[in-house]
Amino acid sequence: MTKKKPNVLITGASSGIGEALARHYAITGVGTLFISGRNRERLETVKTACERYNVKVYAEVIDVTDRQNTAAWIKKCEEIAPLNIVYADAGVATLEETPENIYNTFYTNVIGVLNTLIPAVEIFKNRRDKHKTLVITSSIAGYHGLPSCPSYSASKACVKAYGEALRSELRQFSIQVNVICPGFVKSRITDQNTCPMPFFMSAEKAAKIIAEKVEENVGLIAFPWPMRFAAWFMSILPNCVSDFVYTRLPHKV
Repeated sequence: MTKKKPNVLITGASSGIGEALARHYAITGVGTLFISGRNRERLETVKTACERYNVKVYAEVIDVTDRQNTAAWIKKCEEIAPLNIVYADAGVATLEETPENIYNTFYTNVIGVLNTLIPAVEIFKNRRDKHKTLVITSSIAGYHGLPSCPSYSASKACVKAYGEALRSELRQFSIQVNVICPGFVKSRITDQNTCPMPFFMSAEKAAKIIAEKVEENVGLIAFPWPMRFAAWFMSILPNCVSDFVYTRLPHKV
C-alpha cells in the first residue's frame, strides 16, 4: 500500500531552515505545501522552486506576531488540505541587545511560535486521525543562557521547554510534537554572526536531518552531537564554573 504524502505547513519558509525544509519536502514528495514568510520576493522564489517538482504550493506573506492573521491563515490551509505536519519555524536573531531588538526577539521567537501552535493544536484536537505533527524550531542556544545572545537563547529555551512539555500533554490526542535544536546552520541569522561557528552546516543538510528525525518521531532533534553534548554539559555545571568558561569564550565583535 502506497503511503499517503503529507500536507505540510512551514512558517519562516522564505530563508534558512524553513526554505530548506520546503525544498526538501518538494523534492522528496508532499501532498500540498503551505509556506509563509515576511518577504514576498524571497517567498515567491521558494514557491517557484518547489513547484518545479510538480507540488501544489500555497505561499502567503504572514507576520507570525500577528495572532489573528496567523490563525486565519492556518485555518484556511486546513480547509484546502488537512494539515499533517506544521512547522513553527519563523525566528529572528537579536543582534545588538537594544530594547527594540529584545522585544522583537521575544515577540517573534516566542509569541510567533505560540500564534502558530495554538490554532494548529485546536484543529488537530478536533480530528480523529493520527497523522498530526507539530514541529518547533528551538536552538542549541536554548540549552543554557548565553552571554553572547541572552535574548535569543532565552527565547529558544522557552519554546524548547514548551515543546517538550507539549509532547507528553498532546499524546492523548494522537498529536506528535518534535523540538528542533540545531547548531550553526547557514541562514540569514548566521550570515550576521561575527562569532566563531563550529560545526557549521548547510541548511539543506540540516533540513534532511530534521525531516528524517520527524518521520522517526524523535522528540528532541538536537545536532550536531558535539555541540549538543557541550551545551548540555554547560547547562548542568554550577553557575560559577559556567561563568568562568563563558568569560573566556570569544564574543561577537
